[in-house]
Amino acid sequence: MDLSRVAERSRASASDGDEEASGGAEPDDAATDEGVRDAAVLAPVIDRDGADHVLFTKRAEHLTDHPGQMSFPGGGREPDDADLLATALREASEEIGLEGGEADVVGHLTDIRTVTNYRVRPFVGRVPDREYVPRDSEVAEIAVLPVGGLVDPGNYESERRDHPHYGEIRLHFFHVGGYTVWGATANMLVQLLEWTTDWTRPPEPDRTVDADADLPG
Repeated sequence: MDLSRVAERSRASASDGDEEASGGAEPDDAATDEGVRDAAVLAPVIDRDGADHVLFTKRAEHLTDHPGQMSFPGGGREPDDADLLATALREASEEIGLEGGEADVVGHLTDIRTVTNYRVRPFVGRVPDREYVPRDSEVAEIAVLPVGGLVDPGNYESERRDHPHYGEIRLHFFHVGGYTVWGATANMLVQLLEWTTDWTRPPEPDRTVDADADLPG
């Protein structure tokens, strides 16, 4: 993965007025959209045996929002967080035990809105190849998945369906190592892979399904 592409896009974003593109100070825009809460995640990239991998967490089944889904370490911004990068790093420390200074954060992807009314900023950074264990009751598992598997066309599919609030949407699914990454995390992963590898999403989804069609458990 060429993470320098993330850094370049973040610098370009900063030059267009996004002051926090490199983790610096940001304006207080939490109330720009009524009811929307700011959040941040960290997409941790690991060099394992000479090949890039991406670390995901699997959310605990008892959670109200997105139980059992794959995600990146992260969560909602707290009043004491200096900026959204601080949010991402704090959450990564709480969820997977990432220690201060371990993450080499290069920049961030495009902010994304979730169905649970969060505006999420996905930061990207390299972290050491070591054992990571769940440190929070919200995290059931930690999965480190190879980028080679994530970009394998045989492990990817997508579908088009109608959403009650957002109209027609396209859902992405990555099936690797017995895990399925989908939802908002898959949207972030699509951009991460397209920015840092030669992978691109197919121009058309594999199928169109009804709005009430089953989703991964």
